[in-house]
Amino acid sequence: MNRRGFFDIFLGGGIAALGAAVLYPLVRFVIPPEQPEATVSQVVAAKVGELAPNSGKIFRFGKDPAILVMTPNGQYRAFTAICTHLDCTVQYSSEMQQIWCACHNGHYDLNGNNISGPPPAPLAAYSVSVRGDQILVSKA
Repeated sequence: MNRRGFFDIFLGGGIAALGAAVLYPLVRFVIPPEQPEATVSQVVAAKVGELAPNSGKIFRFGKDPAILVMTPNGQYRAFTAICTHLDCTVQYSSEMQQIWCACHNGHYDLNGNNISGPPPAPLAAYSVSVRGDQILVSKA
């Protein structure tokens, strides 16, 4: 092997290493590794007194959004906040006293049942309990 051949291989290897050093982080950023989600069975959704009657609050239940509603008569109800139509996040409408999906005007009653609009199924309900000053939501 002559000197020119050695430098061609040496420079080619260096350029390949530089390309790999630049591309690897970019690929890892664009395609992140799958991370197992810790299973969550109960979360603290709010503190007692944080919600007024006829209001709602979005909170995280594991990796998904959920909604806690205090009905006009003071009862707590919790549901998944993912609309069953196209996975939009629902919200509570105090004027209508319903859970409402703004994406396609879907409506759910305070039991999570779909009552109008395109949602094909009811919202998944969660159990709500009050322990001390915390409102706990758990899978039913």
